[in-house]
Amino acid sequence: MATDEGSRFPIRILLFTVLYLSVTLAVDRSNFKTCDQSSFCKRQRGLMHGSSVYRAVLDSLDVTETRARLQLMNDANQVPLMLEVYGLEGNMTRFKINELNPLRPRYEVPDVLVGDPPVLRLTVTGKDEESVELSLGTNQHKLIITAKPFRMDLLVGRDLVLSVNSRGLLHFEHQRKRMDSFSDKVGSTFVSMWDKMKSLFSSDSQRDTTTIADGEKEEEKANLETDEQMEKAEEPEKEKSAEDETGMWEETFKTHTDSKPNGPTSIGLDFSLPGFENVYGIPEHADDLKLKSTEGGDPYRLYNLDVFQYELYNPMALYGSVPLLLAHNIHHTMGIFWLNAAETWVDISSNTAGKTLFGKMLDYMHGGGETPQTDVRWMSESGIIDVFLLLGPSAKDVFKQYGSLTGTQALPPLFSIGYHQCRWNYNDEEDVRSVDAGFDEHDLPYDVIWLDIEHADGKRYFTWDPNKFSTPKNMLQQLNDKKRRMVTIVDPHIKIDNSYRIHNEIRSRNFYVKTKDGNDYEGWCWPGSAGYPDFTNPEMRSWWSSMFSYDQYEGSMSNLFVWNDMNEPSVFNGPEVTMHKDAVHMDGWEHRDIHNLYGLYVQQATAEGQIQRSGGHERPFVLSRAFFAGSQRYGAIWTGDNAAEWDHLKISVPMCLSLGLVGISFCGADIGGFFKNPSPELLVRWYQMGAYQPFFRAHAHLDTTRREPWLFGEENKQLIRSALRERYALLPYWYTLFYHAYRTGEPVMRPLWVEYPGDVTTFAIDDQFLLGSAILAHPVSEQAARGVQVYLPGKGVVWYDVHTHQKHHAPQTMYVSVTLSSIPVYQRGGSIVPRKERIRRNSECALIDPFTLYVALSPEGFAEGDLFIDDGHSFNFEKKNEFLHRRFTFSGHVLTSSSADPRGHFDTPAWVERVIILGSAKPTSVSVRLSDGKERPLDFHFDAETSVLTIRKPAVKIAEDWSITLR
Repeated sequence: MATDEGSRFPIRILLFTVLYLSVTLAVDRSNFKTCDQSSFCKRQRGLMHGSSVYRAVLDSLDVTETRARLQLMNDANQVPLMLEVYGLEGNMTRFKINELNPLRPRYEVPDVLVGDPPVLRLTVTGKDEESVELSLGTNQHKLIITAKPFRMDLLVGRDLVLSVNSRGLLHFEHQRKRMDSFSDKVGSTFVSMWDKMKSLFSSDSQRDTTTIADGEKEEEKANLETDEQMEKAEEPEKEKSAEDETGMWEETFKTHTDSKPNGPTSIGLDFSLPGFENVYGIPEHADDLKLKSTEGGDPYRLYNLDVFQYELYNPMALYGSVPLLLAHNIHHTMGIFWLNAAETWVDISSNTAGKTLFGKMLDYMHGGGETPQTDVRWMSESGIIDVFLLLGPSAKDVFKQYGSLTGTQALPPLFSIGYHQCRWNYNDEEDVRSVDAGFDEHDLPYDVIWLDIEHADGKRYFTWDPNKFSTPKNMLQQLNDKKRRMVTIVDPHIKIDNSYRIHNEIRSRNFYVKTKDGNDYEGWCWPGSAGYPDFTNPEMRSWWSSMFSYDQYEGSMSNLFVWNDMNEPSVFNGPEVTMHKDAVHMDGWEHRDIHNLYGLYVQQATAEGQIQRSGGHERPFVLSRAFFAGSQRYGAIWTGDNAAEWDHLKISVPMCLSLGLVGISFCGADIGGFFKNPSPELLVRWYQMGAYQPFFRAHAHLDTTRREPWLFGEENKQLIRSALRERYALLPYWYTLFYHAYRTGEPVMRPLWVEYPGDVTTFAIDDQFLLGSAILAHPVSEQAARGVQVYLPGKGVVWYDVHTHQKHHAPQTMYVSVTLSSIPVYQRGGSIVPRKERIRRNSECALIDPFTLYVALSPEGFAEGDLFIDDGHSFNFEKKNEFLHRRFTFSGHVLTSSSADPRGHFDTPAWVERVIILGSAKPTSVSVRLSDGKERPLDFHFDAETSVLTIRKPAVKIAEDWSITLR
């Protein structure tokens, strides 16, 4: 590892220690909190269900056309809250709970929603002393608010789909003044006594059934307690108060003390989902796709953290957080979006947890089975309760609903869905040239080569090492000549060095995050002592964006793109390897309020910088490690510092599936594993897996052996080459899927249950997946595997092996024999998939290459598909409608091509050189008819053994209308 000029010996020792631990050890769990070590989580979780102190004050109901407002009263302390309810267009409901009279404003998450969601008219459709019924814009959706204890029930028609606070776990820690003086404690004692007296005689007390005699006993007990409190209040202040002991005003973890000048501000609320026992989402966790019950263990944690070599199959927090949970059963899919950027824990319980399928069947047979129900409890350290209920009813409806709120996956430039080659670090310009030439020499396609932190001058980002990368423009131009790109890392920790221009400008503009005392916040990261820009400040983000202009980022060119790492933010000497919660951002907000937003803001500012440098013409590419809801609008995400182990290969599937379900489709894992050295078998299997995941990048730690694909022998090189070519052949399909993700929010890589919602077998499957609706992949993830169990879903559906074209009838689970060359992949009958099968060195070289259409027929002889084409890099598809969206349909022995969107126009010479029809009968003749009505015969070949018809050189333009008829 390179040392930095002017570094002091302790800095080098610290960084070496961090690096050493990251390489040699698995995650040290003691560096990260459990719920019991997080005081607010412990307090929230300590509440017992069924004892809610909140009631809805129905007389306070105020309904306008756009919202309903209602006070909630905490009968234990008489602190009022305000509930707001909104019916939203698109089958959604929103509600917010905040303090009615806070001492200071509470944080409400900005910049995540793409706009104010359109609201529907609300009306009161029923009311009595105990409850009120609201119509949420339609007569079908009703919200019943029960007064005491407070509860909300959401009905669709007559069906209860969700209950809020049915377990009585609403807990809203109101802001208060700290009691540190004798007078405060005495005053508090009298307040406490008065509260107890009121509770005894209040007409709406929870003790309203208590007898007078019991009341007198309670009063006597309260008086005794008050005397004891007075005596304690008079004692010298030598020990921490009870509040301090529970971490309400100060909390220490290991060597770090978190001061809490605003005191306890946590929030918690429970949701009950009757009829649901399958829940998904709330990434990022290295765990199964289907979320588990957390009873008896820690909740799932959402708190962006730099976790070295993370463990698998546990609810620990990782690099990013998206507080969206999806629930699914055979009839309905819905979502709960908890819009809060503070540290959050999510508890999940179920009345079917732990029961075997046989046990559930016995319950049903004996008539004693209860309706399955999942209960979800959200707990956040600060902010307000701001919840969106996404009512589906289908999974694709939920994707659309969530996309309407937070935006959809940005359409990536075409090159970025090709293959990326990276390691920490390519040594110098000569190393880059050598690796680039190696791909051509060994006939391996790739699009992008990456540089990690060692490329910069002493970890000073936006610079180049003057010795190793002295002529960056020459290096970039050589790549550009081959239509290839480069990505360099630009991290958000800025080296504190008075000779470093970036640091000086940030400091002079007062853009650094502050300590609680008002000084610039400093922490340790790769450069040594570093400052952290306040990306919550729009002016800071605008300045950061300007640094990517060609005259500011010296040596940069249009084929240079960016990687934001360490943006959780990572602080090596900070609590839990991140920023202190009492650090201060713009407008005085504490870091505890905004923590999970930080990484999103970094990626946003970087992406906007790339757009600005091109005058708003070019689409950006930015990879980010940290993320939040809405990050999909700015680029790609990867799963962080994994390891060269088979279980890490396997976990990449559920991790990316979970991200896709919450809108982040552009996901991948480091090919080969970041830590440790993969065996040749593992490396080959990882390339085969990565070829069928959205983001396809090899990456490795600087202490690992070099692993360019040609370094593992001829046989393994050929297997890797085959996987790379499979990826590039499918790029037209990948690009079309990304276009759909951009338009609809549907994930590119998706679980089987999304397409087959009524098939219970699919609900827990996460070792295979779908790309769109047409391609099913089950890459091999077991060492020395001789076969895999593949489940083919869909009653009456047929699936074709993409390599052998063998047809299989669904639904069925089948054992598929595999060798090291096998990638089990199937195309659904009823689909048409466009491919490009000419071998090129990268994606841009194939832009105008001809297409091959794979038409996989359903049992009824039908198939359909589509293709999206544009220039692959600009915003012209949106600004000028410069695109083609073609629809292909095979019906009645005729394949037709027509426009799927008449707005689009794009001039391309690309044509169709081959049509391959799977599951076909042998025709006597084949002909093509163009839009001018002219018809001509076509040459074809039929394979009777596989029932595959190959139509040769139809020579029709992809942009034109035409039809091919089989007779």
